[in-house]
Amino acid sequence: MDGVIVDSHPAHRAAWTEFLHATGKNVSESELDFVMDGRRREDILAHFLGPLTQTQMVEYGRLKDELFWRATSDVVPIPGVLEFIESLNASGITMAVATSASASRTQSILSRLGLMARFDAVVTGDEVCKGKPDPYIYELACQRINCPPNFAVAVEDAASGIRAAKGAGLRCVGIAGDKFRDRLAAAGADCVVQDFADMTLAKFHCLLGIPPAQRPISECESQ
Repeated sequence: MDGVIVDSHPAHRAAWTEFLHATGKNVSESELDFVMDGRRREDILAHFLGPLTQTQMVEYGRLKDELFWRATSDVVPIPGVLEFIESLNASGITMAVATSASASRTQSILSRLGLMARFDAVVTGDEVCKGKPDPYIYELACQRINCPPNFAVAVEDAASGIRAAKGAGLRCVGIAGDKFRDRLAAAGADCVVQDFADMTLAKFHCLLGIPPAQRPISECESQ
C-alpha cells in the first residue's frame, strides 16, 4: 500500500522523525531509509529503540500513528494507480493488498480512497509474526485469493518487499524513481517503472513478458 497505492513516505518520515526525537533519539535521513523499506511498525521500533515490552510497543505505536495522521494531508495516490486498479477490476483480475501497515491504518486509507471493495483480500502487518522480507505475507495473500504464487504478480516499492514477493514465488514489478531504481532491480524486481501513469493491463503484461495466450480474454479483445 505505502509507496504503491499512496505516496505516504513523506508523512511517515516526518512522523517517525518527530516520534524518535520525542524519545530522545535523533536520526539522519539515511537512517530513516529503514522506515521506508516496507517494515512492520514493531520491527522499526525495535530497530531504533531496542527491545521493548508489549505495553511500550502499543503506546509508542499509538503515538507514532497520531503524528502520522496529522500529516495525512500530504498523503495522495500514486500517479495513475486509481485508474490502473479500475482497469484491473474491469478485466476481472483478482487483487489483494499485502502491507506491513496496521489493519486500522490500512482500512482507513483504502476506505478513504474508495478501494476496499476492489480487493478480494487485505493482509496487514498485524497478521504476520515476521514482516517483509519474510515471504509469509505474500504466501498468505495468495492463499486468500486462491492463486498459486507463480500465477501472481506483486507490485512493490521497497527492496524488502521485493525479496518477500520473490521468496514466495511471485513475479514482481518495482515502483521507484531514478534514485531507487537500481536498488529494486538488485533486490530481484523483474522490471521497474516510475509510476502507473498511462499504464494499461496490456503494457503491464508486456513489461513482464506475459504472452497473449496467458492474458485475460477481456484484454485480448480490447487490443
